[in-house]
Amino acid sequence: MPTWIRSLRTLDALPLPNNLIERTTDYHEAERFVRLFHTEHPKAGGLSARLRDVAREIARRGSYTHTYEELEFGARVAWRNSNRCIGRLYWKSLKVRDRRRTTSAEGVALECVEHLREATNGGKVRPVITVFPPDVPARPAPRVLNEQLIRYAGYRQPDGSVVGDPRHVELTELVRSLGWRGEGGRFDVLPLVIRPGRGEPLLCNLPGDVVLEVPIEHPEFPWFAELGLRWHAVPAISGMCLEIGGICYPCAPFNGWYMGAEIGARNLADTDRYDQLPVVAERLGLDLSTDRSLWRDHALVELNVAVLHSFDKAGVTMTDHHTESRRFLTHLRKEEKAGRACPADWSWIVPPISGGATPVFHRYYDDAVLKPNFVARH
Repeated sequence: MPTWIRSLRTLDALPLPNNLIERTTDYHEAERFVRLFHTEHPKAGGLSARLRDVAREIARRGSYTHTYEELEFGARVAWRNSNRCIGRLYWKSLKVRDRRRTTSAEGVALECVEHLREATNGGKVRPVITVFPPDVPARPAPRVLNEQLIRYAGYRQPDGSVVGDPRHVELTELVRSLGWRGEGGRFDVLPLVIRPGRGEPLLCNLPGDVVLEVPIEHPEFPWFAELGLRWHAVPAISGMCLEIGGICYPCAPFNGWYMGAEIGARNLADTDRYDQLPVVAERLGLDLSTDRSLWRDHALVELNVAVLHSFDKAGVTMTDHHTESRRFLTHLRKEEKAGRACPADWSWIVPPISGGATPVFHRYYDDAVLKPNFVARH
């Protein structure tokens, strides 16, 4: 057994969410999904027989079981339908890891670690999803309480300031109350909190070899490295429900790769996150006394230059907002050619830096919610 698994700490039982296991799967949702699967896989055959099997299974036990082919298709289409994601061009490349038989907290921990290994791929990041058991009547599924598999701690100080990431102060306080001891730094990787469907939850420290991090430096300003900034390579979302045909998979961590602006214009720049724009602007010698100096804009560009440069230097997959905007319009044209709607939330598709300079800015989108999809978890 790997040494890190021994650091799993047994916790007091955490409450299950309300209305978790009372609802029987809606047959109409199941039927719509099965028909969609057969429409896009005409060689699968046996639509009527499959619908009869699904109806019988729902009547007998309140839910039904997806075949692997249905699960793979459903997960990929959930990415295709994600109206807040600009990077959907490669939805067909998503690797689907079927771990529906893994129910223990220890098993979930091991598979989350393996997910990160496969996704990181030595820096050549691959889109991966690991699907654990679904919620079914009378049997809750496991859950990872972290919103992403890799996130940094936020330590609230006596004066109200925060060392680290302010977004994760509450989770940091929770895991500290449960016995975790971080180093108190700005980029301490938080442990996973894993709650199985039955049994005691666990606290799991991620092994260092599965958390690839990139130190941030600038191609022109040597002092940038002195800021001590860094970020992790894989954005693995773990706090959403994968909903396929009326079935909720509440533990289905998934990842693509980063767009530079997610780090350089949000995580490191937002005032309620690491708030680095004033620091960068001051080191650049900009005038912070007036908005008309556009010091935030200058600092934002240089911070994003540093992020892209650093990931390139480290050999870690990353895209930029101009390239990804063009790719999204390519995806949009492909979907239209296939006769499918391509929902998109304009406020999320337009990048948080130089939005007007990207082609996705200059049009509107249908913001309908399609299924399968990734939805908020109850």
